[in-house]
Amino acid sequence: MLTRLLRDLDAQVDQKELRGMARDTDAGAWLMLVLAGVYLLSPGAEVVYPQVVGVAFALYLCFALAIRWVPPLRRATRRRILVELLGMVAFVTVFLASVDAHAPLLLMLYLPPVIIAALALSRWYTLGITVFSVAGFLGATMVRAKGVLPPGGELVEIGVALAPFLLVAYVTAVLAHEVETAKERIRVLSETDELTGLCNLRSFSRQHRQEHERALRHRRAYAVVMMDLNGLKQINDTWGHEVGDRALILFANIIARLTRTTDAAGRIGGDEFAALLTETDAEQAARVVHRIRAAVERSTIEVGGHMLRLSVALGIATFPHDSEDSRELIAAADAAMYRDKEARRRELLAEVTSAGEVV
Repeated sequence: MLTRLLRDLDAQVDQKELRGMARDTDAGAWLMLVLAGVYLLSPGAEVVYPQVVGVAFALYLCFALAIRWVPPLRRATRRRILVELLGMVAFVTVFLASVDAHAPLLLMLYLPPVIIAALALSRWYTLGITVFSVAGFLGATMVRAKGVLPPGGELVEIGVALAPFLLVAYVTAVLAHEVETAKERIRVLSETDELTGLCNLRSFSRQHRQEHERALRHRRAYAVVMMDLNGLKQINDTWGHEVGDRALILFANIIARLTRTTDAAGRIGGDEFAALLTETDAEQAARVVHRIRAAVERSTIEVGGHMLRLSVALGIATFPHDSEDSRELIAAADAAMYRDKEARRRELLAEVTSAGEVV
């Protein structure tokens, strides 16, 4: 369970968004110090353990500075945010245990880490931070009471104070989850071709860039396959766009079925498709292309009593054999596809000519 949670925590997110989360955490940390300092400077503040408060302030200040300025720690990641939030809760707990104050009032100091956890992390981490905060609050209460349970009236007061705190934590987590779900839907829609369900050009280009960077680092092969559904304009002109859309969907389903889940397939133009075959050399890519071509040529679309057959032009380029530049790879695969299209056109013309001579 912990391994899965940590893997989810390290899931890739947009770096701008992650840096924004880190800035929010930074602001929360300084806000925590300011609020605690304001309380200490306010009239009537009573500190039971002044030395402990001083040490807590010094340690937390060093922690906050180190996590922002020490190079190995300053990289914006979700794990760093989690560590910062745990540091906040620990500081508030020590602070509450060291001052003689109206505990329910200072309970609000736990809200910033809980709210930041809801916005930056998942619901499960928000739950963990909330439980850690409640445990810290109750522990600090017991320390101030010298290990003796507070009287009944104070226990009721503590329970009443915890109720709105837990309600705020719950509502914040639910709202943050809904916002994250909506953002994920928008992201999927923005990166998916509406008709075929494959990646669009933007999404395919991003995945190609990421795979190319990995291939450069690890010196492993991958292949780019460019595909063009032949005669789509003629199909649209003759049978209508509804039939053309059926042909595109059929072709997209074939590509999705014959590529692996680790690969990427996208519609990058009207009748142009592309596939990114990870850890694949030229020979392996040729086998995939052969299966796609055979599946397409076996497929038919029924239109008004006629069986419409499809054909496809395909081109392959592999890294690093054809090029070590990502743009040149796309251009090489595109050129190979057009050579295949021209070869198929010549074969068809030869067949038509031969049939005419026989007649």
